[in-house]
Amino acid sequence: MANAGTPHSSFRILVVDDFEPWRQHICSMLQTRPELQVICEAADGLEAVQKAEELQPDLILLDIGLPKQNGIEAATRIRQVAPGAKIIFLTQNSDKEMVGAALSTGAQGYVLKTDAGRELFPAVAGVLGGDDFVSGGIQGDDSGETEDT
Repeated sequence: MANAGTPHSSFRILVVDDFEPWRQHICSMLQTRPELQVICEAADGLEAVQKAEELQPDLILLDIGLPKQNGIEAATRIRQVAPGAKIIFLTQNSDKEMVGAALSTGAQGYVLKTDAGRELFPAVAGVLGGDDFVSGGIQGDDSGETEDT
C-alpha cells in the first residue's frame, strides 16, 4: 500500500537566506504543502554549498545577497557538488544583469521576494516539473520603455 507508483512522495528543499525571519516565513509557507519538505536551512553561501553536497536536496531556494559567498557563487559551486538539485533564486534584486547572471549559473527559477506570496508555489511547481520560471515583476519591467545599454 506504499506509494510505489509515485516517483516522489515529497520533494526535499534547502532554504538559504541570511535573514532568519524571512527564512522562517518561507519555511512556514512551504510547510502548508505536504509534498514539500524543508530538510535544512542555511544562512550563508558556504553553508549552502556544504548542505547541498551533504543532503542532495531536490530543490534549493537561494538568496543572492549572502555573507561569506554570494548566491551566484554558491549556485555555481552547487551545480558541481549537487548536480541533481534544481535552484530557484528568491531575492529582492530585480536588476536585469543580476537576473541574467543568476540564470547563467544553471538555476531554473528567479522569484522576487516581493512576489513570493503569489509566485513561490507556481515557481516551485514549474521548476520541479522541468520548466523555468522568472518572476512577473522582472518580465514586466520593460513594458514599452526602451533602454540603451
